[in-house]
Amino acid sequence: MSNETSNTSRRRVLHGGLAILAAGAAARATTAAAQEKLAQNLVQYQDTPKDGAKCSACVNFEKPNGCKIVEGKISPEGWCVAFAPNA
Repeated sequence: MSNETSNTSRRRVLHGGLAILAAGAAARATTAAAQEKLAQNLVQYQDTPKDGAKCSACVNFEKPNGCKIVEGKISPEGWCVAFAPNA
């Protein structure tokens, strides 16, 4: 194998490794951002139902008083604009 071919192969391996590291870092940053919850005022959260819709019937509700996407204590009888009914 010539020295030039060997250098090219090493370069390809290094570039591939750097690309994998960059992709991993980007995935971790995306996951961290996705884990941040929204403030209650941003989603117009209220402690009472709206038009029959309430948190306890939402796919994002976490018993006993939490939400996957909204921060803070959430009333099962509450509501916000992120409401998505359980199927």
